[in-house]
Amino acid sequence: MKYAAYVAFALLGVIWGTSFIFTKWAAVWITTGQIVLLRVLFGFVPVLVAALASRSLRWWHLRHAHHFLVMALLATIVYYFAFAQGTALLLSSVAGMLSGAIPLFSFLAALIFLREEPLNSRCVAGMLMGFVGVLLAARPWTSGASQVSLPGVLYMLGGAFSVGCSFVYARKFLSPLSIPPVALCCYQIGTALVILLLVTDMHGAMRILNDGRASLGLALGLGLTGTGIAYILYYFIVQRMGAMAAAGVTYIPPVVALFIGCVLASEPLRLLDVIAIAAILLGVFILQSARSGRQAQTPAIARPIRCGKQA
Repeated sequence: MKYAAYVAFALLGVIWGTSFIFTKWAAVWITTGQIVLLRVLFGFVPVLVAALASRSLRWWHLRHAHHFLVMALLATIVYYFAFAQGTALLLSSVAGMLSGAIPLFSFLAALIFLREEPLNSRCVAGMLMGFVGVLLAARPWTSGASQVSLPGVLYMLGGAFSVGCSFVYARKFLSPLSIPPVALCCYQIGTALVILLLVTDMHGAMRILNDGRASLGLALGLGLTGTGIAYILYYFIVQRMGAMAAAGVTYIPPVVALFIGCVLASEPLRLLDVIAIAAILLGVFILQSARSGRQAQTPAIARPIRCGKQA
């Protein structure tokens, strides 16, 4: 068990990195809303099992249902829908690269809404470097076959900002409640599932069964593994390695997505893509190192374990 956390760390990064190609395959057959609903449905099962097995669910938790609703919207429905729509419009490798900006938007949301994040030169440098990488990945100056879909980029950035806001909301309103993370995740995904069942038009959803690769990728890759098991792995990593170390898993999915897009989907690999992903990850590294250094100089406090981190 000594190296179990490191194995889980690598496995989680690969799981999140493969989600973009699975989304791309599913988008050929069904709508974005149907992808999100089925992903949440299959992902809810292992989370519910884990919550029941750990006996984390309590009736008194329901008094905070309004917070679960907000988290369901920010960290599941809007987040998953925006990323699915963006991935459908972009190369899976480009969508994966842009997902690497989630930590940047998390810091930006904390800066705007919490006003507790001191802004120093290293934080500014990390933010600027990361967003330069986003700009290089989006390539707004190009045209023709090499042009990147601007709506697709905006969807990805909107999804990243939504989940970034969810981290801030969880920190401000959910952390003081001392509800177990697996229970919070169960309530969040369960609430999202109910809403999606009410609003999603499932007409034509059975078409995905025409493609075994797409249907298995959605049910197992995006749902069971990419949503449910991924959350459980994340909790395990946090318990074994700590929240700051667990945050480092965000470096893996963009690289995995770029590799899979090029190898499995025969997507072009340009030098600019390599520079873009390097800039994004370097920006995240500078930003996280600045924050971890500052936290090391302050008394230790309990930090929240967030439900949901990647696509």
